[in-house]
Amino acid sequence: MSSPAPQRRTRLAPHLAGAAVGRARLAVVPRLRSRAPRVPFVVLVSMLLLTGVVGLLLFNTSMQQASFTAARLEDQAEVLAAREQALTLQLEEMRNPTEVARQACALGMVIGPPAAFLDLRTGTVEGKPGAADASTPAPCPGAARPAAQRGVR
Repeated sequence: MSSPAPQRRTRLAPHLAGAAVGRARLAVVPRLRSRAPRVPFVVLVSMLLLTGVVGLLLFNTSMQQASFTAARLEDQAEVLAAREQALTLQLEEMRNPTEVARQACALGMVIGPPAAFLDLRTGTVEGKPGAADASTPAPCPGAARPAAQRGVR
C-alpha cells in the first residue's frame, strides 16, 4: 500500500527501548466487581413505603373521626334550633296581652283609674290622679263582662 505522504521512521536508542519494554509489561489482573450492598437500600425503600402506608392510614382515620364529629355536631345544632324555635313560640304566647291580663287578674291586680299627666310648660296636672280601687275588681279576660262595659244600654 502506498500512500502519498512519506512515512518517517524513528529509531529509539536500544537502551531506552529495553527499559520501556520492561516497564510496559502488563499483567492481567482480574476485574473486581464492586456492587453496592442491596440490603440497606431494600430496607430503606421498605421503611419509606411502610411509613407512607401507616401515615395514610392514620390520616384517613383522623378524617373519618372528624367527619363523625361534624355529623354529631350538625345533629345537635338541629335539635338546638328546634328547641330555640319552641321556646320562641312559648315566649310569644306569654307576651300576648290577653295572657298578661289573665295572669295579672289571677294575681289580684286591678285596672287603675285613668292616668294623670303633668304639663311641663305650664306646670299643671291634667286629669285626676288616684289610686286603684281594689273593692271593684276589673273583670278578668275570658270572664263575662258587665253589660255597661259591653256597650249595651
